[in-house]
Amino acid sequence: MKKLRVLLVDDEIMIREGFKQLFDWQAHDCEVVGEAGDGMEALTQIDTLRPDIVIMDINIPIMNGLKVIQLSRIKHPNTAFVIVSGYDDFSYCREALRLQITDYILKPVNYEEFGTCIDNLKISLFERRVSSAAEPEKQEERAITGITRYLQEHLAEEISLSVLAEQFHLNPQYISQLFKSEIGVNFLVYLTNIRMEKAKKLLLSTALSIAEVAEQSGYGDYRVFTKVFKKSEGSTPSQYRRDFLEGDRVHEPCI
Repeated sequence: MKKLRVLLVDDEIMIREGFKQLFDWQAHDCEVVGEAGDGMEALTQIDTLRPDIVIMDINIPIMNGLKVIQLSRIKHPNTAFVIVSGYDDFSYCREALRLQITDYILKPVNYEEFGTCIDNLKISLFERRVSSAAEPEKQEERAITGITRYLQEHLAEEISLSVLAEQFHLNPQYISQLFKSEIGVNFLVYLTNIRMEKAKKLLLSTALSIAEVAEQSGYGDYRVFTKVFKKSEGSTPSQYRRDFLEGDRVHEPCI
């Protein structure tokens, strides 16, 4: 997998330097290719550098971050945007969702959580690439596409590299290397990501119990599921569902 190109947008130089110095971009197969301190400069840099990922603050001079994203979407629909902001405000979050922001992270940045965000983003970019692929795939791409499709279809079952190796008649180590080379994350990170996405959909769209959600997401023990979910999402499954429902009730007149 080629390194993903990253643009940093924040009017505070120390914030940009923090991102460059305190986060291990190389370990996540990324490279910072540019910076911008205001909205107009950000638009220019996006047009010139065509980054894969833009790390964007909202409160920047000349043009705010949300407007930059809105305008950039027209010419660069495949660019991924991650908002890093000091604003914990529902109206900003709602607008970010409308603009299909990949993630919304609050300052001060927890770089371990940010690393998880980047890994999840790589998975999203891979899935987008697979769904829109028009050209014939190489052998490695066909293999990883088949494997990831199998994972999606058998998510509730016990899955391991050994199971995949037997199913696809491949060496487990080769499959492990495929995930890293074609997606940019290891097998366990990918599996946990898609299981959490399935769990979140079930929590918000069904009345299933937490134990039932856990089982359908591939966790036989709901206690293990709760622990993994809290580490991934920052709240327990019950709290995640409750926050969503309360948010809907509180903000319903505005939508």
